[in-house]
Amino acid sequence: MAEDIGSPMDRFCGSTFWNATETWYTNNPDFTPCFEQTALVWMPCAFYWAFVVFDFYYLKASLDRNIPWNKLSVSKMLVNLGLLVITALDLIMALVKKGGDSELPLYDLDVWGPIIKFVTFLLIFIFIPLNRKYGVQTSGCQFIFWFLLTVLSIPRCRTEVRAAADRSKIDDSQQPSESDFSWEEYMYVSFFVSFTLYCCMLLLNCFADGQPTQTKYQRGENEIPELSASFLSRITYQWFDKMALKGYRNPLEEKHLWDLRPQDSCSEVMPIFAYHWNQNVRKNYKGRSKTEPKAQFSNGNVTFENPHGEKTGRKKGMASIMPPIYKSFGGVFLFGALMKLITDTLTFAQPQVLSLIIGFVEDQRTDPQPEWKGILFSVTLFVLAAAQTFILGQYFHRMFIVGLRIRTALINAIYRKALRISNATKKESTVGEIVNLMAVDAQRFMELTTYLNMIWSAPLQIGLALYFLWQQLGPSVLAGLAVMIILIPVNGVIASRIKTYQIRQMKYKDERVKLMNEVLSGIKVLKLYAWEPSFEKQVLDIRDKEIATLRSTAYLNASTSFLWSCAPFLVSLVTFATYVLIDENNVLDATKTFVSLSLFNILRFPLTMLPMLITNLVQTQVSVKRINKFLNSEELDPNSVLHDSSKPHPMSIENGEFSWGDEITLRNINIEVRKSNLVALVGTVGSGKSSVVQAFLGEMEKLAGVVNTVGKMAYVPQQAWIQNATVRDNILFGQQYDRKRYNKVIDACALRADIDILSAGDLTEIGEKGINLSGGQKQRISLARAVYCDADLYLLDDPLSAVDSHVGKHIFEEVIGPKGLLARKSRILVTHGVTFLPQVDSIYVLKMGEISESGTFDQLVKNKGAFADFIIQHLQDGNAEEEELNQIKRQISSTGDVPELLGSVEKAIKLARTESLSDSISVTSADSLMGTGSGGSLRRRTRRQNSHDSVASAASLKKKQEVEGKLIETEKSQTGGVDFAVYKHYIKSVGIFLSVATLVLNFVFQAFQIGSNLWLTKWANDENVGNDTGLRDMYLGVYGAFGFGQVVAKYFSGLALAMGGLHCSAEIFSSLLNRGLKWPMELYDTTPIGRIISRYSKDIDTVDSALPSLFAMLLNTCFGVLATIVVISMSTPIFLAVIVPIALLYYFAQRFYVATSRQLMRLESVSRSPIYSHFGETVTGAPTIRAYNVGDRFIEESDAKVDKNQVCKYPSVIANRWLAIRLEMVGNLIILFASLFAVLGGQTDPGLVGLSVSYALQVTQTLNWLVRMSSDIETNIVSVERIKEYGETKQEAAWELEQDKDKPKHWPEEGRVEFQNFQVRYREGLDLVLRGVSFNITGGEKVGIVGRTGAGKSSLTLALFRIIESAGGRIMIDGVDIAGMGLHMLRSRLTIIPQDPVLFSGSLRINLDPFEIKTDDEIWKALELSHLKSFVKSLTAGLNHEIAEGGENLSVGQRQLVCLARALLRKTKLLVLDEATAAVDLETDDLIQKTIRTEFKECTVLTIAHRLNTILDSDKVIVLDKGQITEFASPTELLDNPKSAFYSMAKDANLV
Repeated sequence: MAEDIGSPMDRFCGSTFWNATETWYTNNPDFTPCFEQTALVWMPCAFYWAFVVFDFYYLKASLDRNIPWNKLSVSKMLVNLGLLVITALDLIMALVKKGGDSELPLYDLDVWGPIIKFVTFLLIFIFIPLNRKYGVQTSGCQFIFWFLLTVLSIPRCRTEVRAAADRSKIDDSQQPSESDFSWEEYMYVSFFVSFTLYCCMLLLNCFADGQPTQTKYQRGENEIPELSASFLSRITYQWFDKMALKGYRNPLEEKHLWDLRPQDSCSEVMPIFAYHWNQNVRKNYKGRSKTEPKAQFSNGNVTFENPHGEKTGRKKGMASIMPPIYKSFGGVFLFGALMKLITDTLTFAQPQVLSLIIGFVEDQRTDPQPEWKGILFSVTLFVLAAAQTFILGQYFHRMFIVGLRIRTALINAIYRKALRISNATKKESTVGEIVNLMAVDAQRFMELTTYLNMIWSAPLQIGLALYFLWQQLGPSVLAGLAVMIILIPVNGVIASRIKTYQIRQMKYKDERVKLMNEVLSGIKVLKLYAWEPSFEKQVLDIRDKEIATLRSTAYLNASTSFLWSCAPFLVSLVTFATYVLIDENNVLDATKTFVSLSLFNILRFPLTMLPMLITNLVQTQVSVKRINKFLNSEELDPNSVLHDSSKPHPMSIENGEFSWGDEITLRNINIEVRKSNLVALVGTVGSGKSSVVQAFLGEMEKLAGVVNTVGKMAYVPQQAWIQNATVRDNILFGQQYDRKRYNKVIDACALRADIDILSAGDLTEIGEKGINLSGGQKQRISLARAVYCDADLYLLDDPLSAVDSHVGKHIFEEVIGPKGLLARKSRILVTHGVTFLPQVDSIYVLKMGEISESGTFDQLVKNKGAFADFIIQHLQDGNAEEEELNQIKRQISSTGDVPELLGSVEKAIKLARTESLSDSISVTSADSLMGTGSGGSLRRRTRRQNSHDSVASAASLKKKQEVEGKLIETEKSQTGGVDFAVYKHYIKSVGIFLSVATLVLNFVFQAFQIGSNLWLTKWANDENVGNDTGLRDMYLGVYGAFGFGQVVAKYFSGLALAMGGLHCSAEIFSSLLNRGLKWPMELYDTTPIGRIISRYSKDIDTVDSALPSLFAMLLNTCFGVLATIVVISMSTPIFLAVIVPIALLYYFAQRFYVATSRQLMRLESVSRSPIYSHFGETVTGAPTIRAYNVGDRFIEESDAKVDKNQVCKYPSVIANRWLAIRLEMVGNLIILFASLFAVLGGQTDPGLVGLSVSYALQVTQTLNWLVRMSSDIETNIVSVERIKEYGETKQEAAWELEQDKDKPKHWPEEGRVEFQNFQVRYREGLDLVLRGVSFNITGGEKVGIVGRTGAGKSSLTLALFRIIESAGGRIMIDGVDIAGMGLHMLRSRLTIIPQDPVLFSGSLRINLDPFEIKTDDEIWKALELSHLKSFVKSLTAGLNHEIAEGGENLSVGQRQLVCLARALLRKTKLLVLDEATAAVDLETDDLIQKTIRTEFKECTVLTIAHRLNTILDSDKVIVLDKGQITEFASPTELLDNPKSAFYSMAKDANLV
C-alpha cells in the first residue's frame, strides 16, 4: 500500500499530505489527516521556537523576583504535565501497537509527531517555574502558541468526529471480527483529551500570574495595573478601562493617576544612558584608558563624564548624543520596527483578498463558487485587519515609550550639565536658550520616534504598491505616479509661502501682544487721561495687518487641502485614462478598478508622510547639534579651589590671577581670612569686589596662584536668588527645620515683621524669581538662608545694599558684626557702606582689580590713600542718613587730624537735613514694628525710596493685605464638557451664511465623489465598452466631469471655511478688546495681567489658526464616514441593520475617551511647566547651588519633576492606544459585515461590491480621525469659551452720553469743587475708604491734602475721576453732579499729574498727544515750559523719538517731566497733582513746582502731598485721617495751633 505514494511528506505520514479536490474544489472542504497532524500542529510549535528568545529577554529584563505559588501557576503545571504524559503515551502506544509483528506499519509521523510536541511542551513546562522565579507575570509567546494550537486543532476535531461516526456505522452493520479499530479508537480518545487540555491552557493563559514578592522598587497600592495585566489585557488595553471609566464619571485629578512604571523612571533610564554616554566620551579621547564599571546609582547619583576633557587628553571630536541613544534604547526600537514590517505586509494583503471577493461575486452569474469560499474571504479580510490593529497598537505604544525615555535621558543630561557649565559657556547663551534645549529640542525627539520607522517603511510601501499596481494595469501606473510626485513639490512651494506668511503673522502677533501688555500695565493712567480709544485704534491697526496676513495664509491653505483631497481622484483619472487609451484591448473590469483604487489609497499615506518626515528629520538634526554643543561645552574646573587643611587660615588666596574667560579681571590678589575674623572688601563700583568672592567659590577661571578654603561654605550673592517655594523652604534650603534656631535667624535678619505681613506667614509661596517680594526682603531671606545653614565660612556679597539703613544697622549688629550670630565664623563682607567699617577686623581696598591697600579702619584713614578717597566719594553721593554721618564724623575725628574728610562729612549732614520726609510713621510705632528698641529718627534715603522695605510701606502693605484678603482670584481650570452656547457663539461669529455654505459645499463634494465612483462601477460592469471606443470616451468624459465638480466644490468649501474663520477671528477679537478696555478698575486689580494677556495671545491664536483647520478636518472626516455608510448601504441595504449597534459602540468609546483624554492633557501640560521653570531657576542659581554644595538634591528634585510629568503623560499615550484599538475594531466590524453581506446577499454586481468593500477598508482610519478631531475641537473651543466669558464681564459706565454735548466747550469754567457727604469703597463687600467727606473749594484755590498712609488721600482723586464709583453722597464740579456725565467727558476735562509716570512705547509725540489734535507749536511750547525742550532738541528724531517700553530709555525725572508736559497740553480749569513718592531729584521737583505755580495760576489745584514743604504756601490744607476730614483751614492757621495734627507732622519733618 505504501509503495505508490509520491511526495516525501506522503511517505512520512503514510497517507496523502495534500489533496486539492478534497480541500478546495468542493462544497464540503476538509484537510487530509496527514496535513492536520503535521502542518497544523507544527506551525504553532515552529512559531514558539522562533519567538522563545523574547521569553528569555523578558526573564533577563524583569525587575522583580519570586511570584508565590498560586492556583493559576499550579493549574498550569498540572495541565502541562498532563499533556506531557499523553504525548509520551502516544509515542509508547505507537511503538507498542504499530510496526514490528503487528499488521499496522509504523510511519515516521507516529514517532516524530509526539516527539516534536513533547519537546515543545517540555520547554513551556520549564518556563512556568522560571517565569515565577523571575517575576514575569504573563507570556505573550505562550498565549499565542496555545491560541494557534487550539484554533488549528479544530479541523481535526471535525475529521475525528466524522471518522468515529463512520466507524460506528461499520460496527453496526458488520460482524465485529472483521477489522480491529483499537489504534484509531486510542487516537480518538488521546486527541480529544489533548484538545481539552489545549483549551484549558489557553484559558489559563488569559490571566496573569500573582504579584511578585520581591520587587526592586516599592509597589504602592496605586501601581499601574499594566504591570500585572495579562497578555490579552495588554494587547486590548483592557487594563485601562478603569481609568477611562473614572475619567468619564468625574474629571480626573492627579491623585487618580497611577505610579510610573519603574522601567520608565529616571532612576532606571539614567544609569543606562550615562553608561553609554561615558563610553562614548572616552572613545573620543586617546590616552584615557581607565575602564569604568557599568554606571550604578550611588545614593541616587549618576556621574556623567565631562566631554570637554582634561587639558591633557587629545580630543578627537565632539561626543554626540546619538550613539548612546541607539545603544540605550535601540532594542525596543528594533522590536517596533519588526512589528511595523509585519503590519506593512498585512496592509498589502487586503487588496489581494478584495480581488478574490470581487472575483467570487463575478462568478455568481456564470459559474457560482461554493458559498463557504465567500465567507472565508470575508473572514480573512477581517482577521487581517484585526491583526494589523493589534500589532499597530503595540507598535505605537513601544515607540512612544522609546520617545519618553529618550526625552527623560536628555532632560536629565542637560540638567546635570547645566549645574557644571563654566561662565564662558554661560555667556554664550541666555537662560531662555538653555531652557529651550530642554523644552523644545528634547521634546522633538519624542515626537519623531513614532515616525522614524517611516524612513524605510514609506519607500517599502511605495515599492510594493507600485509592484501590485503594475500587475493590474501595467505601465500606465507610471502616469498616476507622476501626478502624485508632481504634487509634492507644488505643495512644497505652497508650504514655504505659508511659512513666510506665518513668520510675518508671528511678528504682528508679538507686536500686538506687546502693545496690549503695555496698555494693560498702564490701564489706570489711560483711564485717568481718557485715552483708551486712541490705544484701541493702535491695537486694531496691528490686528488688521495680522488678519490680512492670515487671509493670505487661508487662501494658500485652502489650495493645499484642495490639492490633497483631489489628488487621489486626479491620480485615478490619469491612470485609468492612460490605461484605456494606450491600447484598444485594455478594458477596465471591476477587479482591476477597485483593487487599483484601494492600492492608490494605500499609496497616499506614505507619500504625504515622506515630506513631513524629512522636514522633521532636518529639525531634529538641528536639535541634536544644539544639544551636542551644549553637552560638550566647557565645565568649571573642580580643582581650582583646594581644600588643604594644613594651611594656617581657613580662607586664603595667594598671588591669584583670575579671569571671566577673556581678559584678566583680578591680578596679584593676596587675601587671608583668619579664623572667626570679619574681613571687609571695599572699593568703587566695578573694582572687582564681587569677583574676589567668586574666585573663592571657584566660579572664575584661575590663571595662577592658589585658592584654599577649609570648611563648609555659605554664600549670599549680590542679587538674591529666591526659589519658587515657601519662605520657610527658601531659608531652610533642604536642611531640617529646627524651630528655635529658625526663629533666632528670622529675628536677627529682621524678617519677623515681613513674615507677619505675608498672607500665610512663612508658608507663603513666593512667585518665580521672588516676584512678590521687594528687593530688601529677598536679600534678607537670602541672608537668613546662609545663617541658618550654619556653615564655617561665609561669603557675603553686599547683602546690605538693598535694605534700608536702620534695617542694615540691625542686621549688622545681630548677624554680621562682632556681636552677631556669625561672630565665631570666618566671614568676608563686600560692602558699599562706610558706617560699619570701624567694626571689622581688617579691610581690603580694591582698585581696578588689584588690592591697593589693606589694614584696619584707623590705619587706612591715617594713610590718606585710596580708602580716604573712597570715603569722600561715598559722602558726596549724598545718600547717607544724618545719624550715620554723625557716627562717621565721631569715628574720623577720633583718629586725629583729617580736616578735608571732616569738611565733606559736615556738607553731607546739611544735605541730609533738607531731604527729610513727612510721610514716615511716628518713630515709636515704627520701632515697635521693627522690633528694635533704639529710638533713632527714621529718615529714609531718597535713593532707596522705591525699596519696599521702609516701615511706612510695610504698614501700608499690611493694611492692603487685610483689605484685600486674597487679592488674586484663582483661575478656574475648565472641567467637563463645553456648553452648546459656546458653539452657537462661534457659529454666530463665523456668520450663518458662511457656515451653511461650507456644509452645503462639503455635501456637494461628497456627492460628486460618490457619483464618480458609481460611474466607475457602471463603466467597469459594461460589457460593450471593449468593442466601442465612442462609448469608452463617453465614460471617460463623464468621469472627468464628475472629477471637475469635485475639484470646484472642494476648493470653494475650503475657502468658505477659511473666510468664515477669519471673519470670526476679527469679530471675536474686536469685541474682546472693546469690552476689555471698558472693565472697571477693580477687575484689573483682581485679575493678574498675565491671565488677561493669555486671552489676547494664546486664546486668540487658537481661534485664528487652530480652530478653522480643525473644523475643516472634522467636516471632511464626518462626511467621509457618512459617504461610506451610504455606499455600503447602496450595495447591501441589510447593512443598515448593523449600523445602529456599531454606532452605539463607537459613541461610547468616543465619550469615554474624550472625557478622560481631555483631562489627562490638561494635567500633563500643568505638570510640564514645573520641569522647565525649575530648570530655569537652577541655571540662574547655579553659583549658589554650587556654593552650598546641594547639586545632588536639585538633581533629585528635577528627576522627581520629570517623573511626575511622565505619570501624567503615560496614561494619555495609553488613552490614545485604548481608543485606537476599540475604534479600529469597530471599523473592522464594518469591513466584516460589508464583505459578508456582499458575499451572502446574492449580490451579482461585482462593481458595487468592490466599491463598498474598498470604502469599508478606509473607514477605520476615518473613524479614528473623527474622534481625534472632535476631541481636539472640544479642547480648543475652550478658548472661545474663555474669551466669551471675558467679554461678558461687568462694564464701567458709558464713555459718552447724549446730554454731554450741551456742555460748554471749556467746561468747567470756574473750577469749583464740592464734596457732599461723600462715601466710597474700593469693591463690593469692603469697608468704606472715605466716610462722608464734605468740603467746598472755590474756583482757583490751591489746596493741599495730607494724611498718613491709608488715610484716603488717593481715594479722593480716584473718586473725582470716577475710577471708583461713589457709595453715597456726591461730587459737584461747577454745580454739575459728575455721576450724571459720560466718563470720557468728565476725565478729559480734568487734568492729573499722576504719582508714577507711565509712558508707552511709541513716539514722544504719541505719548504727549495720542489723538494727534495739537499742533507742533503747542507741543513745543509745552515742552519748553516743562524744561524738556533742550533735551528733545538734542535728540536726532526730535518729537518722533522712539520711547522704549515703559519709558526705559528716559530717566525717572524726565518721565515725570513728560507727564507735566501732558498736563500743560491739556490745561483744564482743574488740576490734580498726586505728588510723586518715587522721588524725582530735588531740582526736578523744584522745576515742576515752579511751572505749576506760574502756568496754573488761575486753575484750581489739588495737591496730594507727601512732603509738607510743597504745600506750606497753599491756600487751604485738608488733613485726612481714616477716611474723614479732621482739619480744613489755611496752613498758617493750623501751624499756629500746636495741638493740630498738621503741626505735629510739620514738627516730625523738622519744619517748625
